[in-house]
Amino acid sequence: MPESDLITIGAFARSCGITASALRFYDDSGLLSPAGVDEVTGYRYYAPAQVTRAVTIRRLRNIGMPLDGIARVLASDAHDAARLIDDHMTRVVDRTQQARRTAEVVKATLGEPSGWWMATVRGPVLAAAVEQILAATGTDPEIPVLAGVRLEATPESLTLTATDRYRLSTRTLVPEQAGSGDWAATVDGTDLSAALPEIRGAHLLDIEAGEHSIRFRTAEGFARGCRTLPGPFPDHRSLLAALPTARTHVTVSKQELMGALEKQRARYLRLTIAAGSLAVSSAAERPGTGLPALVTGPPGDLVFGFTNLYPAVATAIGPDVRLDLGGPTDPMVVRSADHGDLTTLAMPAGPAAIDAENGSPS
Repeated sequence: MPESDLITIGAFARSCGITASALRFYDDSGLLSPAGVDEVTGYRYYAPAQVTRAVTIRRLRNIGMPLDGIARVLASDAHDAARLIDDHMTRVVDRTQQARRTAEVVKATLGEPSGWWMATVRGPVLAAAVEQILAATGTDPEIPVLAGVRLEATPESLTLTATDRYRLSTRTLVPEQAGSGDWAATVDGTDLSAALPEIRGAHLLDIEAGEHSIRFRTAEGFARGCRTLPGPFPDHRSLLAALPTARTHVTVSKQELMGALEKQRARYLRLTIAAGSLAVSSAAERPGTGLPALVTGPPGDLVFGFTNLYPAVATAIGPDVRLDLGGPTDPMVVRSADHGDLTTLAMPAGPAAIDAENGSPS
């Protein structure tokens, strides 16, 4: 290349966002040698084509990659270079998690309640999930754990679950950053509900687990604690795994189904499924005109308590609701027709409910 096409170290540094002293260091390290050196003055000169390599080095240094690692990346093909970068980022995440743990130990020695970082999530996404799941919490004083939301963290996901024994809702989120281990606790539903405005207003939240509480913390310094509830949470995973294969699938407009439910005043409602339609009526009445629905499988009808059925439909995601039905005593699965990370189970009411609606002795 003609010397007239070369540029000074100062101009090259400005074009790459790197200081001249860093360029000299990269030359001494063998990562980026100048295209030419004046034999008299020792001034270094660079070619415009070297900008890409210089910017790559700068970016790798910005993510904390050591010089020998950068040299291996630059000497590799695209596939191996990507693998080396991924390996480095795995080590960075591990060091960050260890640093978080050490920070909690230090804070504890200074009097700050200790916590264990579990995940980082987006505040509005978590708030929406909590609102959906809270509808299924219970109020049985003999089983206080039902008043809470079960949080389960893994290296891949954060799952929220609630049940009052008549319905069960569960939703899984993908964290922005997840911890390296598994963790689970049941968080007081009242505390979670009170924390929703702050959770919703935070762009990112760290979830930290303590011995008897969890804490939501933002980079701006906000921290909100919620109590955890003692006692075993119902084995919802076994319940979900034991669900029989659905015989009938119904897809219907969420807005139309909610409107039909809201028109009813009875405590127990009957869903009657026929070819192409879903009718809603009191358990004591004959079904009227049905809503248009996509139905696959045999027809049938089930009776549900309004307080169980309505929240299961109201919290579903998206414009259409899918109902999966098994036998007459099996839970009905309610989910979005096209968004599967929120699932709600609603238990049908027994014959006694129909008798009560009809005014018959039980």
